[in-house]
Amino acid sequence: MEAKMNIHDVAKKSGLSVVTVSRVLNNLPSVREANRQKVLKAMEELNYQPNSAARSLVRGKTGVIGMSITNFNDSFYDRVIRVVNRKLAAQGYFLALSIAENEDEGDNFLFQKDRVDGIILLSPLEEKAYVEELKRKNIPFVLLDNQFQHEDVPSVVVDNYQGGYEATKHLLDLAHTQIAYIGGPSVFLSVAERKRGYVQALEDAGLTPFGTEYCSFTVSGGYEVAKRWIREDKLPTAFFSGDDFIALGMVQALREEGIRVPHDISIVGFDDQQFVGEFYPRLTTVRQPEAQMGNIGVDLLLKMINGEVMPPAVTKLAPQLLIRESTASVRLP
Repeated sequence: MEAKMNIHDVAKKSGLSVVTVSRVLNNLPSVREANRQKVLKAMEELNYQPNSAARSLVRGKTGVIGMSITNFNDSFYDRVIRVVNRKLAAQGYFLALSIAENEDEGDNFLFQKDRVDGIILLSPLEEKAYVEELKRKNIPFVLLDNQFQHEDVPSVVVDNYQGGYEATKHLLDLAHTQIAYIGGPSVFLSVAERKRGYVQALEDAGLTPFGTEYCSFTVSGGYEVAKRWIREDKLPTAFFSGDDFIALGMVQALREEGIRVPHDISIVGFDDQQFVGEFYPRLTTVRQPEAQMGNIGVDLLLKMINGEVMPPAVTKLAPQLLIRESTASVRLP
């Protein structure tokens, strides 16, 4: 039976000390890149897989990163979680998820130092309470897609203002002048920022909003808003919907009334949910850079865990307008 390789074998093979090998395994920044490569090469040649429990013992840490999320019913969340999980696994960490569906559940069960080395808060509902608790317990954490700016916490957000501006500018470029905004719940900063971009784009074009409204981030929410606007006979030539689910509900309601998208009314969504490019009309939308968000969030958190002093900066990422089939030039009367 083949003997199991250990850290001493890696040290011997690489010609470096056990201390250096340990530093590489723990992803510490104090190792020269040339030595890091020697250790990695030796590990590959020996097919050495470090035991995560043993490595946690060396670290004096759990080897687990916690992530608190609101729900799974969203492609954006799904893509961020997948990126975070892959990146953490490559660094030898396990990802533990906590789904905070109920705002009144009290303390999050992951927020204990003996359970995790750090926490990622993704779109937290109880943001201020969570931030206070994690600070009090001295657990390293980062915020992704958060609602408030905290002077002493690093966070990664999407420039929702830019997304709203570019979505509206696209409709303006198609000669639309009657453009309405339908957003999700107004409590969310992202909703307010998308609306702010919409208003600014109209203002820059010398126009005023046709109308604005808020509903839930659901297909039924968008459906009900569109049905009501149809009944009240106050339809614009274009809608900027601050969410893809809302946009799909609006398309359905308009279709039932014989109003065609984009022939009669153009619609832009937000998020690029995984299925919106598969239905007719394929939805023009604004995609959030979830891979960037997940990668940067993990990098920030691991640096904090490793003792690097991090500036409490907000990293703001640019979204991307994806032009598909739900928008077209305004139809002249």
